[in-house]
Amino acid sequence: MAALRPAEELGLRAGDTEEEEGTPPGRGEEQPLNLGDLDLTSDEFILDEVDIHIQANLEDALVQEALKTGVDLRQYSKQVELELQQIEHASIRDYIKESKNIASLHNQITACDTILERMEQMLSTFQCDLSSISSEIQTLQEQSVAMNLRLKNRQAVRSQLSQLVDELVVPANMISTILEAPVTEQEFLEQLHELNNKINYVKEQAFRETMACADVQHVLEKLKVKAVTKIREFILQKIYSFRKPMTNYQIPQNALLKYRFFYQFLLGNERAVAQELREQYVETMSKIYLSYFKSYTSRLMKIQYEEVADKDDLMGVEDTAKKGFFSKPSLKNRNTIFTLGNRGSVIGAAELEGPIIVPHTAQKSDVRYPFESLFRSQHYALLDNSCREYLFLCDFFMVTGPSAQDLFNTVMGKTLAMFLKHMDAYVCDCYDSIAVFLCIHIVLRFKAIMAKRNIPAVDKYWDTLLEILWPRFEYILELNIQSIQNMDPQKLGFLDTRPLYITRRYAEFSSAIVSINQTFPNERTHALLGQLQVEVENFVLRVAAEFSSRKEQLIFLINNYDMMLSVLMERAVEESKEVEGFQQLLSARTQEFIEEILSPPFGGMIAFVKESEALIEKGQLDRLRGEEARVTQLVRGFASTWKTSVESLSQDVMRSFSNFKNGTSIIQGALTQLIQYYHRFHKGPCPTQHMEGRAAVPSTEWSSPFLLANHPM
Repeated sequence: MAALRPAEELGLRAGDTEEEEGTPPGRGEEQPLNLGDLDLTSDEFILDEVDIHIQANLEDALVQEALKTGVDLRQYSKQVELELQQIEHASIRDYIKESKNIASLHNQITACDTILERMEQMLSTFQCDLSSISSEIQTLQEQSVAMNLRLKNRQAVRSQLSQLVDELVVPANMISTILEAPVTEQEFLEQLHELNNKINYVKEQAFRETMACADVQHVLEKLKVKAVTKIREFILQKIYSFRKPMTNYQIPQNALLKYRFFYQFLLGNERAVAQELREQYVETMSKIYLSYFKSYTSRLMKIQYEEVADKDDLMGVEDTAKKGFFSKPSLKNRNTIFTLGNRGSVIGAAELEGPIIVPHTAQKSDVRYPFESLFRSQHYALLDNSCREYLFLCDFFMVTGPSAQDLFNTVMGKTLAMFLKHMDAYVCDCYDSIAVFLCIHIVLRFKAIMAKRNIPAVDKYWDTLLEILWPRFEYILELNIQSIQNMDPQKLGFLDTRPLYITRRYAEFSSAIVSINQTFPNERTHALLGQLQVEVENFVLRVAAEFSSRKEQLIFLINNYDMMLSVLMERAVEESKEVEGFQQLLSARTQEFIEEILSPPFGGMIAFVKESEALIEKGQLDRLRGEEARVTQLVRGFASTWKTSVESLSQDVMRSFSNFKNGTSIIQGALTQLIQYYHRFHKGPCPTQHMEGRAAVPSTEWSSPFLLANHPM
């Protein structure tokens, strides 16, 4: 093969390969170039190609090696041709040997061509068939769409016709039930619903001019008349049952609520009957509520306290005031007019919404109540019945908003007017300010309760009631203020330093109003209380001026201030203006009283201390040197009398003040003030500092203010 490659590269292929490959001469690939066939005298272009071809083969490594070894190329070419001939003969022999197989292969190929040709014909036929099937499928699809549309149209018509037939057909069961069954049975209510639906449907179809409606309209009309008649009789019977004496009208009301559809049926099909029943109910319940609350109010007023306040029961009216022969007897305990006591429990959470008062039970037990308790019971019954009635009207008569309010007013209007008339008449003659104020706060709390329940039925009534109560309370309070202004201290008779009953009245009254007013503060009330406080303070000062000595005046003022402050702090908060004002007054008068009681036994020392401190401030120390004799006398007098003076002072204070705690506090303050004067007496530069052996008081007894403050008395 090494010898073969150069010849192949030079294109010197003997006997071409076309025969080996079975390719006919003159066909197939281009023949290789043979040097023997070259025409050296041909065109210059051909020579150039040959030269290029030779040059390319000469560059081959095998050709270059053959040239280097000196091999004869012609000889080498013949050798290659010989080898090629041998190979060609071998190939021919192989072809001859496999001729049968080649013939068989040729036959098979021919058969395959025939089969493929038949298959091509079959596929062409199938393709034609497919094209015809596609057109048939399209035609079927169009037919299916058309059939589907016709089906939908028929179903729509069928559903409408079916509904029309179902709604227009009146079953025998409905006829027998409406005509024969009692209205209280559930089956009657169910068939009434069906009848109502059919009547409404026929009315709707009648507007569309449906001819079939005329066939059943007369039947439905007769059933409607029968149903209306039975329902009217039933509801009227329930309404008339309210009128029976001792009847709990809430029971038939609850029974009517179970059949609220009856009124709805009447309202939709026979408005005249519905209006008749509504008017009958309103007339009946209006009379029942008026009768019930009128009777209840009159019986409540019979169990009120027999002794009530009148125009003479004011804060500034003296207890010893004489009345005429025909005047009413005075109250057994007039302070109850100004004292809250247990009356405040009426606005507490437990009693405010507690059971109402039963008058006949209270009369049997001989129990009496203040007006505010009767007011609470009366109006809690009104609140409870108003809420229930308002909800019933909204539910049964199907009204809301202004319509519901108007219907409620027609039912409860007479009762509310009777309440307002009664309250107006009572309040005009009422002088119990605490009762009126408690009624105001009861109204405010009841109004909040109804707002929480979202029932505005009696909001206008509450506001009108407050418009009656507030002016009366302010009027009574102004009368009390005027009575304090007009009070003459000389009409009080014999005066002592103990607290006055008038100041106790004020303290009890003010604490009561302040404690009640904490939940719903009112600025007008605060202003009137402030004015009353100013008048009471001025009155106390006027009475104190009736005492001859300043000491008695101070004792009187301290006792009254202390009493008023103690009462106020029991009920009012410590941050209230009343408590703060009396604390300041008490503190100022107490300090002045301490100075007053220390002056008789220790006035010399106190005066010397004040004079010395004034000279020291002015820098006139030389003037103190001439006071040695005076100081000596003061020291000796103090040392000999201080124990007796302190004991006498303590006893005098305890006799002067009714409040033991207040008296003890004043004694402690006096002794503390005395110790301060004593220390100031020894502190400043005075002649006693140069005296030898002249100690005024043993240091063991005055070493601590605590010892002095706790000195046995």
